[in-house]
Amino acid sequence: MARVTVEDCVDKVDNRFELVLLASHRARLISSGAPLTIDRDRDKNPVVALREIADETIAPDDLKEQLIHSLQRYVEVDEPEAETVPLLGAAAAAVPASSSDDKDVQFDKMSEEDLLRGLEGLVPPAETDDEEG
Repeated sequence: MARVTVEDCVDKVDNRFELVLLASHRARLISSGAPLTIDRDRDKNPVVALREIADETIAPDDLKEQLIHSLQRYVEVDEPEAETVPLLGAAAAAVPASSSDDKDVQFDKMSEEDLLRGLEGLVPPAETDDEEG
């Protein structure tokens, strides 16, 4: 019975190795309680899976997607892209609404010495009792 079923399935799935993967995945689904799409007729789960593929009651493409999904360990989630942040405070007021040219944009410049003086003036946060223990 299974030999005839495999020969019937080769028309639906070109690659025999892919057929084995799909049928074994479907047989595992049947073992875990998935509903059957054909009558069992005292056949075991692998033969039922092959008969479902041969009778086209289960689409091989759907089985392939389910197999890939079951093997994935990490599912990538698309997150929305970050939006540009508008100018705040005085910088927004200093830029005229009509100027969008790059030549009108001015940047504040800081020397390395000014940066070092600013860093020396920073005070580390005070330690609490929780951090000491």
